[in-house]
This record gives sequence, structure tokens and C-alpha cells, in this order.
Amino acid sequence: MERLDRALVAVPLAAGQGIHVSWRLLRTDAADLRFTLLRDGRLIKRIGAKDASSVTDPAGTAQSRYSLRDATGRTVATATPWATGYLPVPLDRPADRMTPDGERYSYTANDASVGDLDGDGRYEIIVKWYPSIAKDNAFGGYTGETLLDAYTLDGKRLWRIDLGRNIRSGAHYTQFMVFDLDGDGRAEVAMKTADGTIDGAGKTIGDASADWREHDGEAPQADRTGATVLPDGRKVARLKGRILRGPEYLTLFDGMTGKALATAPYAPSRGPSGDNPAAEEMSASWGDAYGNRSERYLASVAMLDGQRASLIFARGYYGRSTIAAWDWRDGKLTQRWLFDSAVPGNGDYGGQGNHQMSVADVDGDGRDEIFYGSMVVDDDGRGLWSARLFHGDAMHVSDLDPARPGLEKFGVHEDMRSNGNIGAAMLDARTGERLWTKPADRDTGRGIAVDIDPRHPGAEAWASNSPDLWDAKGNVIPGGHPRAANFAIWWDGDGLRELLDGTRIGKWDWRASRELPLLTPDAVGSNNGTKQNPALSADIVGDWREELLVRSSDSSELRLYTTPWPTAIRLATLMHDPVYRLGIAWQNSAYNQPPHLSFAIPVQAPAQ
Repeated sequence: MERLDRALVAVPLAAGQGIHVSWRLLRTDAADLRFTLLRDGRLIKRIGAKDASSVTDPAGTAQSRYSLRDATGRTVATATPWATGYLPVPLDRPADRMTPDGERYSYTANDASVGDLDGDGRYEIIVKWYPSIAKDNAFGGYTGETLLDAYTLDGKRLWRIDLGRNIRSGAHYTQFMVFDLDGDGRAEVAMKTADGTIDGAGKTIGDASADWREHDGEAPQADRTGATVLPDGRKVARLKGRILRGPEYLTLFDGMTGKALATAPYAPSRGPSGDNPAAEEMSASWGDAYGNRSERYLASVAMLDGQRASLIFARGYYGRSTIAAWDWRDGKLTQRWLFDSAVPGNGDYGGQGNHQMSVADVDGDGRDEIFYGSMVVDDDGRGLWSARLFHGDAMHVSDLDPARPGLEKFGVHEDMRSNGNIGAAMLDARTGERLWTKPADRDTGRGIAVDIDPRHPGAEAWASNSPDLWDAKGNVIPGGHPRAANFAIWWDGDGLRELLDGTRIGKWDWRASRELPLLTPDAVGSNNGTKQNPALSADIVGDWREELLVRSSDSSELRLYTTPWPTAIRLATLMHDPVYRLGIAWQNSAYNQPPHLSFAIPVQAPAQ
């Protein structure tokens, strides 16, 4: 668990009704820990052993100054109210750039992550800059360079990493992991790099002059995605801008300075015979010869030895699926293991991957397993189970059904021909046993499982191509489901989860089967096109509930929103739950998904 501070935060209530003050409880705190909250040096409340770390102060104003004392009388945190109701984090937006063929492009702030980069117990923000010409792997063309910045919550930029011309920009190329890997109390940052990447200290990785982009040509189309039909009827993929050759690296950076600490060859390479595979070798290995399937990357962090974190960097999921585990120990970056569905005996694990991954200890041995869509890899790099439900766009791993022992995995699927027309399924996370399934006759593109109805224990689940809302056992709950099947957030304090779609937070009114708006911020934007993700949703400051981090419409700043609603639930920070904390690390991996807990928050059933 990270060494975190109290993260005291104060936000104004609507129409001058006072100030809401909250702070972080730690999993290492004594169960009966007490606090005293003061405003302008005067006592306003004593917080007992069972009280939540959430206080509404009706007499508080924008000029108030709050301080928090522990049971010994020591001041452990101070705060003044956020003047605008959110915390602005100024950004240094990159200047426009130009492609080799003269197309001008600009940048917007995209996915973000958090980590304690300097060891002071306070999170810093790492944000990815997205060029306006970024593209999905299915499409050719130049994409511009991907950049990453680190900022303090006060808006001080710590560093910028430029991944350079030899890393394409798009949802599937750059997954950046932020985590303390060696246990020194400071987070490192890791991602895939290439020749020409410039670290935060200004040093170039590999050959600074290398340009491995294709500048012309075409390749045979091996699947339907992105096909171009020529006059003679041949289907080909345009190659311009794609990167099919050249060395590939995994680089670990110092979190405080952005300096590259270690670089190793990325595993595995594009083809079975090296970093520059011939077209037929590439197609045989991944399923195409133009860098669509082979350039699908995922990443996460996992506790594989039960003590310190390891990096998980993966490649491919439509056909061949590969997952490599890496350790950063004593100043050395070493590969722990490599799982490959192409290895004899692993055939059932091919084609099971999602556009995201998850991590959880499912067998109770204190070491994490890797969820890769419809398959799981054990902590030692061997396949644990494959459900053979094939590729999907969304999955959720948590204690979705608290009436059953252990965790469950809910997901939606799109390969109807291969999986017997199963559009959604709830599985036992330890064994892959199918607990219940729902039929479909086409791709189920979205699906989610979170607790939004107190009448039914555990999570409710729904999918984009079904009108039904299901309880944790798969039974239909009358009244239908919310319009959105995107993100969720703990916001209003009752233990249920609220709906987060793009930049808007809403509450599911289970009595009337409708959504009620709670937060609709102005002049902000979501990310990743139709996926409509925030920059990040996570428990960053205040009590156990989550914050919403979004970019302003012009990307001049990030805006951190925290709840003004009180809660009576006393709970340690979600960041000290292992499944949740690792979920924050992998949230920026391809198609973002909301983080989940290893346990279900108890919710009181309504009176009959």
C-alpha cells in the first residue's frame, strides 16, 4: 500500500449553503482512530471512531481555513475551499506540428494516471497528449507523435516525454503504467518506446535519426477492417504512416524527472524471426501484414510475487495473444516470464483477448492473476483458464455477487460465430465457470456491471444490445436499464455507484427507472471519440469516494471535481484496496474501463 497523506479537501455547497470537508482514511489506521476538525482555529466537530471522514459545515465560507488534528492534537492536514468548486490544474499544451506530407495537427489532453512521483504522500498527474490526427490501427496515414507530461496538483510541470515519430498515436498504441515498482515510495513510469523517443531529461533513446514509418505502398488485406478495394478487385491496406519495421523497446522512466532509467527490447517482437518480419511471416503470426493486429497493445501492473509490483505489457488479442511480465528491482529491468498463445499447449488462449485487461488475486495465494478478456494467466505465467467466449470490448472483475465466495467476471462479446451466440456472460473469476449467459445475434459493443439498485444484492449488469437489466444472478429486473453503459463512480455517498458517461454524472432512480443528473460541468470535454471517457476517475483526494478528472474544452487545464455530498460511510481510501489500485494503473489501457473493488460495499436494502 502506498504511503499517502490525509488529502484534506474542502468544496463549496450550492447557493452558499456552506462547505463540505473530507479527508482520507488509511487501511493502516487503527479502527478507532479519532480526529478533530477546526475552522479558522475553532473547533467545529469531533470525529468519533465510527464517524465518516466527511463533514458538512453550514457556516463555512470561501475564506475559511480548515485544519485536521489527530487524537494526539497534532495537525495532520490543512485546506482552503476550492474557489470554483473544482481544482484547476494548468497544462502546458504542446504547439501544433506538421506531418511529412504537410498536414498540420494540434494536441488535446487525453488519458491520465496518478502516482506519488516524489514520495510526499500526495498524488501527481501524468497526462497523455493526443494529436488531432491519431488513428485506429485499422487505418493508414501519419498520426503525429504521442507526448506525456507530469504535473503536480498545483499545475507545475515536472517533465515531458516525446515518444517520437516511430510510435504511432491512437487508442491501442501507448499504454503508460505509473506505479512504485521497487518499493522506494516513489512511482516510476513505463511504456513502449522506439528509436527517437526523447525522455524527460532531453536524452534520445536509440537512433535519433531513424524513421521507420512507411511513406508509401500497400499490403494484402488479411481481414475486413480498413480494407481498400482497388479497380482490379484486390483488397489492400494502405501502408503510409504505419510502422512495420525497426527496433521496439520497453523503457522505465524516473517518475520525478522523466529520465529513462532502463530500456529493454519489447517482447515479443512483431514476427517470429525478428524485428523486421517479412509480410508472410507477420501475417502468419498475427493475422495480417499491415500492423493492425500486431500493433494492439495492453498494459497493467500486478503483484506477481505478493510483495512488489511487476509490469505487464502485452501484444495482440484477436488471434495470437502475448503477455510479458517485467520486474524493476535493484536498478535492473528484467523479464519475469512471457506467455504466448502460439506456444504448443496454449491453443485455447488464442483470440480470447479484450481491448483491456484486469488484475486480481483469484485463488487466494496473495499473488495476482491477469484477466485478458475470456482468459486468465496465473501469476507464474501459465494459463489458468480459457472460457472460449472470444474477443469483447468490455469486462468487469470484482465481487459482483457477494452471495458467492470469491470474485466474478462480467463481460460482453462480439464473436457470435465462435462462441455460440453469447453476447454477455458472468463467470467465476477463479475457474472461468459460466454462471449465466445472455444470447445475442450481433456484436455486443458495451456492457457494465455495478451496484445501482439497493433492492438486489451485488452488482446489476446490462449490455448495449439488450433492453434488460440483470441482477447478480442473471435475473431480469423490470423497468429496463440506464441509457449509458460506460463508466461508474462513487459520488453521492450511499454506497451505490453513480453513472459516469463522458463528463456527466447521474443517479439511477431505481423506483422510476430513470437517470437523474448530479453533475454536468461546463466547458469540458471527454476523450476517445464514442468511448467518451474522462481523463481519469479515481479516489485522488478527500474521503473514500471518487473524483472526476476531465480536460477543459481547450485543453488549457485539467479540472478535478470532488463530491460535495456528505456520506455516513466510514471507509478507508479505495487506493488501499489491491484490485482498485491496480485498476487505476490500467485504466488508460486501450478501451478504458472503470475500476472496481475486491469487495462489495454493503448497501442497506430499502424498507418494504
